[in-house]
Amino acid sequence: MDYKNFDLLNPTETHQMLRDSLKDFVQKEVEPQAHEFDKKENFNLSLYKKVRELGLLGLTVPESYGGAGLDASAVCLVHEELSASDPGFALAYLAHSLLCVNNLAVNGSEAQKQKYLPKLSSGEHIGSMAMSEPDYGTDVLGMKTTAVKKGDKYVINGRKMWITNGTIDENKTPCDMVWLYAKTGEKNGRAQISTFIIEKNDPGFYVGQKITDKLGMRASNTAELVFENCEIPADRLVGAEGDSVHHMMRNLEIERVGLAAMSLGIARRSLEIMNKYAADRHSFGKPLNFYGQIQKYIADSYAEYKAASAYVYDTARKIDLNKEGNRLDSDGVKLVATTMAKNVSDRAIQVLGGFGYVAEYVVERLWRDSKLLEIGGGTIEAHQKNITRDLAKAGF
Repeated sequence: MDYKNFDLLNPTETHQMLRDSLKDFVQKEVEPQAHEFDKKENFNLSLYKKVRELGLLGLTVPESYGGAGLDASAVCLVHEELSASDPGFALAYLAHSLLCVNNLAVNGSEAQKQKYLPKLSSGEHIGSMAMSEPDYGTDVLGMKTTAVKKGDKYVINGRKMWITNGTIDENKTPCDMVWLYAKTGEKNGRAQISTFIIEKNDPGFYVGQKITDKLGMRASNTAELVFENCEIPADRLVGAEGDSVHHMMRNLEIERVGLAAMSLGIARRSLEIMNKYAADRHSFGKPLNFYGQIQKYIADSYAEYKAASAYVYDTARKIDLNKEGNRLDSDGVKLVATTMAKNVSDRAIQVLGGFGYVAEYVVERLWRDSKLLEIGGGTIEAHQKNITRDLAKAGF
C-alpha cells in the first residue's frame, strides 16, 4: 500500500466515492425527513427503500449473494455519514445490515445464505437481531427464551425486548427475518445458547408491542417480540446447538465499530453547528467564539472528535487487514467514541443556549440519540470490564 497518499478515513478511491455519494444522498434524502420521523417516532420505510438503490443494504455481503462486498472501513463511513443527519434511521440500518445480515453472511450455512441473503441485500426484506430480554441484557447466558427440539422442528418460547426493526410499522408488522438467540439447555453447568432464523409468518411468533416514548433514536422502531410455542424447521438452526457465543464473537467487532462510527457522525454534526453558531452569534458586541469558555467547548470537541475518528478508522482498518487484537479495540473505540459524542452534543447545546434546547437547531436530537450508544451493543461498563480483563490476560 502507498502510505504516502493513504487517507485513514477513505483508504481507497472506492471509499472516497462511497463517502461522496453518501454525503449527497444524506443532504437530499435523509436530512429533509429527519425531524419529522423523530417527532412521529416512526421508521421511514420509503427512505429505507431508497437506500437499497445505493446497494448498501448488503454492505459487507459477498457479491455472489447480491451484496456490495465491502469492508469495515466502508461500514464506518456509511454509519458516520447517516448519523450526521439521522442517527435513529442509521440505527435501523445498522440493525439490518450488521446485526442481522452480516451475522448471516459470516455464520450461516451455504443453504441459509443462498436462501436469505439475496432478498436481505436487495432491500426486499428487512432483518433484525433478537438477544435482549425484559430481565436480561448484558447477562446473555441468563436469557430465558428456550428452543426445544421435537422431531424435525424446534419449539421456541419466550420474549425478546428492545429489538430494533422488530416491527416495521405502527400495525406491529414484524420484520421479514429475525436472527434469534435462545437457550437450548446446559452443558458443563453453563447455559447453552443457540442461534435460529425466524421468519415473520412462523406460527406462534408475533410482535408484542412497539415501544414508544423513547428518549432518543425515535426514527428507529423498537419492539417486544413474543414466541408462544413457535414452531420452526430444524434446518433454521445456525451451525450446531451451543454455537451462539462463537457467532456473537465473530460479529461483535464490526458491530461495535459501526456503533462507534455513528458516534462520530453525531459529534461531527454537533461540532459544525456549534462552531457556526459561535461565529455568527454576538454577545456584548463580540462573537461568541471570542470568549474563552466557548473556545474551550469548540476546541476540546474538535480534538476529541479527531482523536476518536483516528481510533475508530484505525481499528476498522485492522479488521480489514485481518490483524489480531481487534476485540480489545472494538471495545475501546465504542467506549471512547460514544461518550465523546454525548459530551460534544451536550457542549453544542450549551453553546447555543435556548436555541440548542429546541428541535430546529438539531443538536437536542443528536444529544438524545447519543445516549443510546452508551447502552446498546454493549454498555460502557461492559466495555470497561472487557478491556480490563483482556489487558490482564495479555500482560499489558
